[in-house]
Amino acid sequence: MAHYEPTQEKTDVQDDPKAKALLQQAFDKTSRWGKDFPGFSATLVCNNDGEIYQGEVRIKSRKEMSIQMALPDGQDALKKWIEDEVGMITSHRAWRTFEDADGKHKVTFGREDQHPLGKEILIHGDGMASRYRIKDDRIRQISRTTPRMRFTINIEDVMTTEDGKSLTTQYVVFYFSGEGKLIDVDSFTEIPCPFEGNYLPGTRRVISTENGAAVVRTLEFKDHKLLS
Repeated sequence: MAHYEPTQEKTDVQDDPKAKALLQQAFDKTSRWGKDFPGFSATLVCNNDGEIYQGEVRIKSRKEMSIQMALPDGQDALKKWIEDEVGMITSHRAWRTFEDADGKHKVTFGREDQHPLGKEILIHGDGMASRYRIKDDRIRQISRTTPRMRFTINIEDVMTTEDGKSLTTQYVVFYFSGEGKLIDVDSFTEIPCPFEGNYLPGTRRVISTENGAAVVRTLEFKDHKLLS
């Protein structure tokens, strides 16, 4: 799933304080690296449906990361996939405040129903018409719209960190065309690596569909070192 940078939009919608408080509570209970997290380096191993490649990764933030991995000629798509996946991991785990994230937008409740994944929360003006489902102080579903497609993320499983936060370990992404047709599905499984008081990426497995077949890729981070 490629990273998409949305453009904020103006809106006349007014915040619903209860909806915003519910979203912030779920945000605050989500595990992220600390404000003073120095970043890390690691050996990075990619298994591309049975083909193994190894390199190095260095991460401080979404804008400060580098990947060194020698790939055969013609593997530009795999190179981009690796960069997108590492970037997505970093974006999801990096420190940010609620005000830096959805808190800067207007937030309201969606339709009232008895949905099994919880209350619907709508984000206004974020450029992606984002919608969440929240249950038991945890985000269970995320839906967004980009210029190319719509997608819905169903969070299947989480772990609880030592400080009582939720860290997603399994989720499935459904991609839809503008007409609502299902065009792709990705399944993600994460195994975090506890390291010196931090939960660093350990293994990410992605099962996707390409050319009528299921493709399995993994990224394994090992030999972690915190940056000074």
